[in-house]
Amino acid sequence: MPMSAHEIETLIRASFPDAKIVVEGDDGVHMSAMVVDESFRGMNRVQQQRAVYAALKGKMDGSNGELHALALTTRAPD
Repeated sequence: MPMSAHEIETLIRASFPDAKIVVEGDDGVHMSAMVVDESFRGMNRVQQQRAVYAALKGKMDGSNGELHALALTTRAPD
C-alpha cells in the first residue's frame, strides 16, 4: 500500500522532532523529502541520509516495501 506524504513526515519527525521537513509527491510510491536538522552538523551526506532512512523503519526494504523511491535532500541549518 502506498504511503502518504503525511505518513512519511510522521516517521521522519519521530527521529528528528525539531527538523524542517518537506515531503512531496502525489503517487505515494515515488516521493521526495527535504530534511534540515541540526543533528546533521558534522555528518557527511551519506551519514545524514542513512539516519533518515533508518527513521523510515523498513518502509523502503526490498520489493515488499511500502515506499519504492524517495529522493532525499539532507543538510544542517545555515
